[in-house]
Amino acid sequence: MTVVNRPPLTSDERTQLTGWLDLQRSFVRMKCEGLSEADAHRKTLSTSPLMTMAGLVAHLRWNEYSWFHLNMLGTPDTGQTPWTEGGHPDAEMFVDDVPLAQLLDEYDEERARSNAIIAGLSLDAVEQGPYAANGEAASLRYVLCHMIEETARHLGHLDIIRELLDGQTSYDRLPAPEVS
Repeated sequence: MTVVNRPPLTSDERTQLTGWLDLQRSFVRMKCEGLSEADAHRKTLSTSPLMTMAGLVAHLRWNEYSWFHLNMLGTPDTGQTPWTEGGHPDAEMFVDDVPLAQLLDEYDEERARSNAIIAGLSLDAVEQGPYAANGEAASLRYVLCHMIEETARHLGHLDIIRELLDGQTSYDRLPAPEVS
């Protein structure tokens, strides 16, 4: 298990924003460690049946793609996303037939692509995607803050679902701190 360290206390804004986002992202795989396929896809919340461990990993992956590729770069969706005209708004969470390991690998690959986009843009760069045409374009700075919030919020969901599945919380699985 690899958990990213917190960013340095006195680092610059970009290092803080990307550091906190990478830290939150690193917990996703940790929260899924040791789950069976059945548990990864188990529906524990009757009022939110799409909110499974696997469904949330897929949601986080496609959020990365949407914010950084579609919105920041303005890359057109040519059918590569799970969303379709008139389709289910949470189509990315329909992953009952996709192995958790595959979803986690796809999430890691998407994170790497997002990081490359982030590295190539100024924090003041604004969205080039569909929202830009409406005069509602957000800056990369805003998008990074939003992605920290979005990832952390869904980590809470992952933690609750994991606890419902097997009683473990994410912090039960954190490596012990080094003693000096």
